[in-house]
Amino acid sequence: MVIKFSEDVVPLTDLKVNPGKVVKHVAKAHRPTLLTSRGRGVAIVQSVSDFEAAEEERAFMRAVVAGLNDLESGQEVSLKEAKTRLGL
Repeated sequence: MVIKFSEDVVPLTDLKVNPGKVVKHVAKAHRPTLLTSRGRGVAIVQSVSDFEAAEEERAFMRAVVAGLNDLESGQEVSLKEAKTRLGL
């Protein structure tokens, strides 16, 4: 996800004047928008669906890393044992 500074940086005063415009832009662009105050970033606005998708992706990646760590440390089970544990 890349922020386009020409489109995705909004001063807080613009948000106060027209919050609907900012929300529509975030939903349409599928990118987070940086809110600024006095030229400094203070918050990020992101659509709920994009936030949820990003959280699911992060959770999946954490699970992959945990699985790879288990393999490296020898904590693996056979397919048969996994099926037995899962009741399959």
